[in-house]
Amino acid sequence: MAVVVGIILAIIVCLTVALIVRKRVYDHVDHIEKWKLDITDRDVAKQIGQIKALNLSGETLEKFEAWKEEWEKIVTKSLPDVEKYLVNAEEAADRFLVPKANKILKEAESHLGKTEEEIKEIIAELEELLRAEANGRESAEELKPRIKGLRSMLSQSRYQYGKAEKEFDKEIDALELMLEQYDEFVNDGDYLKADESIQELKESTQTVENKLELFPDLLKQVKQDMPSQLTNLSAGMKEMKENGYRIKHLGFEKEIITYQEQLRNLESQLETADITEVEEQLQQMETRISEMYEALEGEAIAKNYIEKKAPEYEDSVKQISATYEAATLEIEEIQKAYHVEDDDMERFQTMGKAIKALKNHVETIEQSIDDDKQSHSELKKGIEEGFKKIEELEEEHESFKKSIVNLRKDELEARDKLEEMHGQLAELNRKLKKSNIPGVPSYIWTRFETALQKNNKVMEALETYPLDMSSVQHALTEAKSSIDQAYEQVDMMLDQAYLTEQVIQYANRYRSQNSELDHKLKEAERLFRNFEYELSLEHAANAVEEVEPGSLKKIETYQEERNN
Repeated sequence: MAVVVGIILAIIVCLTVALIVRKRVYDHVDHIEKWKLDITDRDVAKQIGQIKALNLSGETLEKFEAWKEEWEKIVTKSLPDVEKYLVNAEEAADRFLVPKANKILKEAESHLGKTEEEIKEIIAELEELLRAEANGRESAEELKPRIKGLRSMLSQSRYQYGKAEKEFDKEIDALELMLEQYDEFVNDGDYLKADESIQELKESTQTVENKLELFPDLLKQVKQDMPSQLTNLSAGMKEMKENGYRIKHLGFEKEIITYQEQLRNLESQLETADITEVEEQLQQMETRISEMYEALEGEAIAKNYIEKKAPEYEDSVKQISATYEAATLEIEEIQKAYHVEDDDMERFQTMGKAIKALKNHVETIEQSIDDDKQSHSELKKGIEEGFKKIEELEEEHESFKKSIVNLRKDELEARDKLEEMHGQLAELNRKLKKSNIPGVPSYIWTRFETALQKNNKVMEALETYPLDMSSVQHALTEAKSSIDQAYEQVDMMLDQAYLTEQVIQYANRYRSQNSELDHKLKEAERLFRNFEYELSLEHAANAVEEVEPGSLKKIETYQEERNN
C-alpha cells in the first residue's frame, strides 16, 4: 500500500514539474507573440506613405521601392514565419517536448531579432531622407537671400574688384544655377541628389562669400600698398647710396625687382578671381621688406659707429702698443736680475703678436673705409671684435705685470724665510745643549747637518744671477721639510730620554726586592749612557710592566700633565 502511495506521489510530482515547465514555454511564446505584434504595429507603413507623397524619382525612387519591398517582405513572410515557429513550439510543449520547444523558440527569437534590425535600418534611412528633405528646404530658403546679397554687394562695389568682377559674376551665376538644379531635383522627387546638391551649394556659397570679403584688401595690397612700399624702399636705398652708405652688398635691388614681378603675377591671378595663396605670399613679402629695412637701419647705425669709433679704435691700439713696448724694455732689465719663466715669456711674446695683428687690422680698416670694398656692418663687426681683443690683452698684460712684480716680492719673502730657518736651527742646537742628557745620538747630528746643508742651498740659489725663483722656491721647500723633520726627531728623542728617566726612577722602588728587575734596569741604564734612548726606554718599560702592569701608562700621563 505504501509503495502504491509513493508511486502515485511521484507521478503527481513529475506531472506538476512538467506542467510548470510547459507553462514557462507558453509564457515564452506569449513574450515572442507580443514582440511580433509590437513590430507589426510599427508605423513604418505610415512613414513609407509620407515618403511616397513626395512624388519620388531617380535614385530616391529606387531607394523607396527597396524600402517598400523590404517592408512587404517582413509583413508577408518574416512575421508569418515567426507565427509558424510559435505554433510549432506550442505543439511541442503540448506533447511535453520541452527541449524541442525551447529550440524552436530560440530560432524564432533569432529570426525576429534580424527582422527588428532590418526594420530599424529602414526607419533610420526613412528618417534620414525626411530630415534631408526638410533641411534642404531650410538651407535653400537661407541660401537664396545670401546669393542675392552677393550679387548686390558685387554690383555696389564693382570698382573694388577690378577685372575680377566678371569672374565673380560667373561664380554667382554658378551658385544660382546650382540653386536651380536643387529645385529641379526636388521637383523631380530625387531628394538624395537634392541633398548632395544643397550641401555642395552651401560650401560653394561660403567660399564665394569669403573670397568677396578678402578680395578688395588683397587687390589693394597687390596694386597699391606693396608697390608703394617697394618704391619707397628703392627711393630710400638710392638716398642712402648718395649719402655714402654701403648697401650694394645687401643685394636688395634684385630682390625688389623679383617682388615687383611677383606682384604683377599676383595681379594677373587676382583678375581671374583666384586668391589661392595670395595672402600668404603677401605676408612673406611684408616680412621680407621689414627685414630689409632692419638691415638698412643696421647699415646706417654701423656707418655712424665707424665714424665715431674708428679713431678711438686706432688710439686704443696705439696705446696698448706703446704699453707693450715699454713693458719690453722693463722685461729686459728684469731679466738681468731674475730668470723669467719660459711660459711667462711665451705669454708676453704672444701678446706682442696679437698687438701687431691689431696694428695691421687698423691699417686694413683705414684702407677699407677709403676703398668702399667692405660694408659698414662688416667694418663695425671687425672693430667690435678688435675692442674685445684689446680688453683681453689689457687683462693679460695686467696679469703678466703681477707675475713680474711678484718676482721681487718672492725674493724678499724667500730671504725672510731663510733667516727664519737659520734661527730655527740655532734654537734647535740650544735645545740639545740644554737637554741635560748624556749625549746626542749620531742620527740626530746627521739630520741636523742635512738641514744646514739644505739651508746653504737656499743661500746659493739666492746668490745666483739672474735669480731663478722656481729653483729658490724648490730649495726653500726642501730646507723647510728637513728642518721640520729634525725638530720632530729631536723632540721624539728628548721625550724618550725623559720618559726613560721617569720609568727608571719609578722602578727603583722595587729594585732592592727583585734581582731580575735590577738586572734589567742596569741594562736600560747602560743603553741610556750610550745615547740609545729608544732601546733604553723599551727595556725599562718592559721591566716595570712585569712588576706593576699599567705603570707605564701612569708614568706617561704624569709626564704629559707636567709638560702641559
